[in-house]
Amino acid sequence: MSGVHDFLLFVITGVLLNLTPGPDMLYIIGRSTAQGWRTGAAAALGIGAGCLVHITAAMLGLSALLSASAAAFTLIKLIGAAYLVYVGVSLMLVSKSPPPGASTVRLAPATIRTVFLQGFFTNVLNPKVALFFLAFVPQFIDADASHKALAFLFLGVVFNCNGTLLNLLVAWCAAQTGAGLRGGKLTSWINRCIGGFFIYLGVRLVLEEPG
Repeated sequence: MSGVHDFLLFVITGVLLNLTPGPDMLYIIGRSTAQGWRTGAAAALGIGAGCLVHITAAMLGLSALLSASAAAFTLIKLIGAAYLVYVGVSLMLVSKSPPPGASTVRLAPATIRTVFLQGFFTNVLNPKVALFFLAFVPQFIDADASHKALAFLFLGVVFNCNGTLLNLLVAWCAAQTGAGLRGGKLTSWINRCIGGFFIYLGVRLVLEEPG
């Protein structure tokens, strides 16, 4: 596309960045292991939809405002941190097994819609994702490009499509690994660990400063 340079390098770098474990990937693994590929795919698609929001916001300059305004950054950061803690707690509660002799009533597994929305908001409410797109994508746009916004949108969509495909693969692999374990103690512990890590990420996000 006109206005874009080093496209192959952009794709390779983007794939490597998407392969780096983070809260999005951990959420997909947790849901896939516990409830199968369809649920993990819903998580991956929700995260991809969240990335589209960040891409659009960055293209329109909203991410620049977020980067410049400490108040705006802090507000989004606190909301995002609270949501990460909420998702972490929900993962830990769903994975709890009743003690021997106790009632067998358990929390119902999350629906496809709930998992999609959790993936979406986990991504959208993370201000660091917005700042990432603002910092990374412009490096591959020509300084004299006549349509910088379109070039940004093109690169952002390519990055998101590649990331979503990788996340769907992660969901499938995690679902296959968890197929023989589903309902067992190991799956419960995996989700408890991932839930605990989400709570940790929420606390860490509160302590982070803009920039």
